[in-house]
Amino acid sequence: MDIGLKNKRVVVTAGAQGIGLAITTAFVEAGALVHICDVSDDFLASARKQFPADRVSISRTDVANEQEVDAMFADLKQQWGGLDVLVNNAGIAGPTAKVEDTDLAAWDQTIAVNLTGPFLCTRRAVPLLKSAGGGAIVNISSAAGRLGFPLRTPYSASKFGVIGLTESWAMELGPDKIRVNAILPGIVAGERQERVIAAKAASYGIEHEAMRERLLSKVSMRQMVTAQDIANQIIFICSPAGAAISGQSLSVCGNVEHLG
Repeated sequence: MDIGLKNKRVVVTAGAQGIGLAITTAFVEAGALVHICDVSDDFLASARKQFPADRVSISRTDVANEQEVDAMFADLKQQWGGLDVLVNNAGIAGPTAKVEDTDLAAWDQTIAVNLTGPFLCTRRAVPLLKSAGGGAIVNISSAAGRLGFPLRTPYSASKFGVIGLTESWAMELGPDKIRVNAILPGIVAGERQERVIAAKAASYGIEHEAMRERLLSKVSMRQMVTAQDIANQIIFICSPAGAAISGQSLSVCGNVEHLG
């Protein structure tokens, strides 16, 4: 079914793994032309095998590095000639520690990837979106962007910041017909989430499964969401069906009531 994304030009940061890979796949299946970046050579090599070169182009990019972001957008312009959708998906979990035990370098890295990264990418994307006559930006925040998250201060602070970026850019760019929204995933099933659970279990001195049950007890639906759930929502808000949606923080989380 044609949902209005055929041949739309899309950038997905960290698009070769996890949630980003699900987002990339969903856009390709919708007929879009996708440019992805990632910091992992292995994941990029896998993506090259998975997707046809006439639908997906690739850059190795650290979104916290200004020069690498500039090079990625140069690659994008050469490959697809412009841009219609930017998905700022790249992010890291950051440290799990009490505030007094949090290392400054770990704080700086988390803010650099999770907050400066979307800024650097959006700064380069906006002129292309304006040239296209408008478009959509989707920022990946988190349930931790609306709820406090003990032992995960750098991550939570960065994701609160992403919502600030989203609301500010939606107001600034709305007159140019550029819509800006944030997606707030909850507990997303996958290998990365298992690492987070393991780290929190160690911090609290409890078993891995007990930590899992503790986290899910604070989710109304008592279940994790999937990367596909996140991708589905992004496809909707970037399609013509989502044409009136901007400035919103949309939770895809089964209703996370509390984090901790």
